[in-house]
Amino acid sequence: MSLVRSSQGAANVAVALAQSVEYQGRKASRHGSEQRRQLILDAAMRIVIRDGVRGVRHRAVAAEAGVPLSATTYYFKDIDDLINDTFAQYVEHSAAFMAKLWQGTEGKLREMMAQGDGSAQARAVLADDIARMTADYLQHQMLTRRDQLMAEQAFHQAALINPRLAVLVRAHQQIFLQGAGQIFEVLGSTQPQQDAKVLTAIIGRMEYQALLDGAQPEADDDRLAILTRYMHLVLAAL
Repeated sequence: MSLVRSSQGAANVAVALAQSVEYQGRKASRHGSEQRRQLILDAAMRIVIRDGVRGVRHRAVAAEAGVPLSATTYYFKDIDDLINDTFAQYVEHSAAFMAKLWQGTEGKLREMMAQGDGSAQARAVLADDIARMTADYLQHQMLTRRDQLMAEQAFHQAALINPRLAVLVRAHQQIFLQGAGQIFEVLGSTQPQQDAKVLTAIIGRMEYQALLDGAQPEADDDRLAILTRYMHLVLAAL
């Protein structure tokens, strides 16, 4: 999937992905059975957050969901289907979340750019503003979506030896890459894809480190300093 040059490019990619996620398990035919299937998926996700992907077993999920063991094996013939669908649901929800996020990104960037005159000083101010916006996003992620990020890390690790999960992981990564590419396109980068790959790699590393270390006030300052340096380097080259 290549980066597209349109104001709604990133949001459209996220929406399209949310709508195209495919599930492997048995489909629910009635409202009551859909509720039970949802209980199973939610329970599996809680186990992934708490114990990792290896903790997902039919008996463990059934106990966590408060349903008979036969219910988990009815909807999911094997553990791979259950794990796949648990992450598929996460990707679907994450894509919808990111679509809303990217919808307002270009407008905010253009407002920030309009406040400057194109001078080196104005670009420096813009670099500071974008770095702060990105650091705030990271802080918000850790405060409100820590469990989701924990699950994401667990699925990414499992995808190294699970080809079906790897497909979903790559699609999920493309959402964020698309949005970052849109940012750099608006800024006028001649290499938006490369700039986007570097920024998403930085953010991914920062999320992992924050999960590993826990809340540390000095880490917020460190992340901001790194992001500020990177954005200054990118905008100075425009």
